[in-house]
Parts: sequence; C-alpha cells; structure tokens
Amino acid sequence: MNSVVEMTSERNVTVKTTQPLIALYCGSRSGNKPIYREKAIELAQGIADQGFGIVYGGASIGLMGQVADSVLEHQSEVVGVIPEFMLDYEVAHSKLTELHVVQTMHERKALMAERASAFVALPGGLGTFEEILEIATWGQLNQHQKPMILYNINGFYNALIAQLDHAVQEGFLPPQHRAKLIVCNCIEEIYTTIKNLNMPSRFVV
Repeated sequence: MNSVVEMTSERNVTVKTTQPLIALYCGSRSGNKPIYREKAIELAQGIADQGFGIVYGGASIGLMGQVADSVLEHQSEVVGVIPEFMLDYEVAHSKLTELHVVQTMHERKALMAERASAFVALPGGLGTFEEILEIATWGQLNQHQKPMILYNINGFYNALIAQLDHAVQEGFLPPQHRAKLIVCNCIEEIYTTIKNLNMPSRFVV
C-alpha cells in the first residue's frame, strides 16, 4: 500500500480507503506486560479478517504502531491522523494507506471520529483515556450513535469502569449514557458488536 502523506484540514481530506474503519485508541507505549501487545495484535488481525480497516493516531511506536503493522500485514487499510507538533514526540508511520498531518488535537479527534464506524479503547495513558471519554461525551450529547468499546485486557480498565459506575450511583452520569460505553473482556465480544454496525454515515462535530 502506498502511503498518502499530507497536511490535512477538516475541509481537505483525501480519501483512499474502501473499507469501513474502526477507530483504535491505544498507547504510544507497549506497557509492561506482554499480554497487552499480544491482545492488541490479535484484535488488529481479527479486525482485518472481519473486513475492516482502522483509523488511529498515526504513530509507528508502542501499541499504536503494532496494531497498524498487524492490520497492514493482513491486507487491510490503515488511516493515521497525527498533529504536526506531535511529530517531535511520536514517529509517524510511513507505510499507511493514508497519513494525515493536522494542526491540532481537536482536528485529529474530529477527523478520526468522522472516518470511524466504531471506537475501541485498548490500554493506554492519558491520551487514550481522554479520547474514549470525549467520544463517549459526544455520544451523550447525541453527536453520534456509533458503538464505543472499552477492551478490558487483563482488567486494565477495571478502575475506570468502577469510577463510571460510581458516577451513576452518585447521580452525575445517567445510566443510559453509561450503558453506551460497552465493556468487552474478550475479542469475540468486540467482533459481535462491529458485525452489527448500524450508524449514520456522517459524524456531527
């Protein structure tokens, strides 16, 4: 696959993909336990085998690079979106179907959300937490109806899940909005969700 590298604005997006895309939010590090890398690669391979591509943060390092490599190796499409200033911190992947270099984090998240048919958060740090919670907030505000999944590898998200449930109990998070953030402990649950995708064609931001 030939990578398309370009400065991109929200009004100027060159689309080269033909597959529906799953947004993967994940770390620019691989974590301290092999299971995180192993399960991320397994998920990426399975997404490709199901006929989907991915849209992700565009880096070649950590879990981000590993899921991109795995999808490409299985002959599916990968779209990367990375802010220009982050090129100093994360090495952009050079072999993607599309690589969009944008100006801001907001542009990155908006473009990923526009292109995605569903969202899956793998283990990661502050950026991963922020991305999946922001997309859940947009869902609460009726800006999209796309599936949102926490892939709870090795119980990584147990504490966040407990916090979300606590927010419901304390009256700050309506139960119906908490329910939209699906917790999956195994890959088969994710496949079941994405096989039944039914969402509007355009994301409203």
